[in-house]
Amino acid sequence: MGVGTSGAKSAPRARDVRDTPAPPRAGQHDDRLDADHDADHGADDGAGLGSEPGDELGIDPDDLPDGLVIADENGRVIRFNAAAARITAVPAAAALGRHLESALPLEDLEGRRWWQLTDPYGGLAIRVGQPERNLLLPGGREVLVTARYVRTAPTGPVRRVVVSLRDTEARRRTERSHAELIATVAHELRSPLTSVKGFTATLLAKWERFTDDQKKLMLETVDADANRVTRLIAELLDISRIDSGRLEVRRQPVDIGAAVGRHIQAYVTSGQPADRFLLRIEQPLPPLWADPDKIDQVLSNLLENAVRHGEGTVTIDVTPSASPREREDGENAATSVTVSDEGTGIPEESMNRVFTRFWRGSKRGGTGLGLYIVKGIVEAHGGTITVGRAPGGGAEFRFTLPVSTPAYLL
Repeated sequence: MGVGTSGAKSAPRARDVRDTPAPPRAGQHDDRLDADHDADHGADDGAGLGSEPGDELGIDPDDLPDGLVIADENGRVIRFNAAAARITAVPAAAALGRHLESALPLEDLEGRRWWQLTDPYGGLAIRVGQPERNLLLPGGREVLVTARYVRTAPTGPVRRVVVSLRDTEARRRTERSHAELIATVAHELRSPLTSVKGFTATLLAKWERFTDDQKKLMLETVDADANRVTRLIAELLDISRIDSGRLEVRRQPVDIGAAVGRHIQAYVTSGQPADRFLLRIEQPLPPLWADPDKIDQVLSNLLENAVRHGEGTVTIDVTPSASPREREDGENAATSVTVSDEGTGIPEESMNRVFTRFWRGSKRGGTGLGLYIVKGIVEAHGGTITVGRAPGGGAEFRFTLPVSTPAYLL
């Protein structure tokens, strides 16, 4: 069905269309501005300022998330919404009717008065506004400010100055997160690179003095540290792709039970006792299409956390499960994997921070990025992941992946 036919029943009523004023064409004078202007000057006490921007659309400026300040052609404030009052700590009643420079005293980061510097009413007639920038309120609080100059004609006099204000706290949190990421990466890279540099320099300078066993040990250490650097760089690339929404998933048939078995065998080969792991697979499992490399990455992180930070038996349950997207036939359309241990578990107050950047369950190493990446990979597959307390008292991670058969095979 075409878009035109599907929207026929929901077309607006004639009264609704008639009541909505048509916007003026570019360069055409809007008589509503004159009416608004006359209403603004109908009362000198700042109250009853007539129709306000947004009234004809049914939008209350106090409902806007950003601060909104509007001044008329004389620079007198005619609108000061609730967000502007919250950000500036100036009541709206105290700002209305005052000159813009007095109601909203702003300075740039060098201490210059912003309104005198930009001169919206007396400056260049071709200016249409000011781009977003950091400015200071009295007391030194930073805000993000954008200004728009409304003119009756492209080079005509300014009839309105519309100012948008935003709190900088969210941006500061992002900047702090980026700074923490840089600091963590620098710290994690320094240790293995120092080791690599030290051992290679020693071997090059004193090769003949070492036995073959000593040389082998040093080269194995260099190899392990190089793998550590490679792994950290891969984590950074994954974080970049997750944050930008560019994490690609190349789906193939995956035997999730066999994948878990390979990880367990690798731990046993490296010295972990075989009886520390308990793998339980409930059959039949639905066929799973997923990215095998990324699923291996998820399993590796979860099992490493259980082995390193947990105690007792590490139990892995692989079971069929209902998909977040229900299938019409009612059959199980997803696979769930639960990894649990018998350690002390994760404190309740930390549960909501487990999948954030830099969260560490203990001081025993790690970048704190693994679980953040795990969550991003699972969600890129259309799945979900949760954390809770295991029956044995330890931590329990459970992720569910939908079948997600590629469309070209349906």
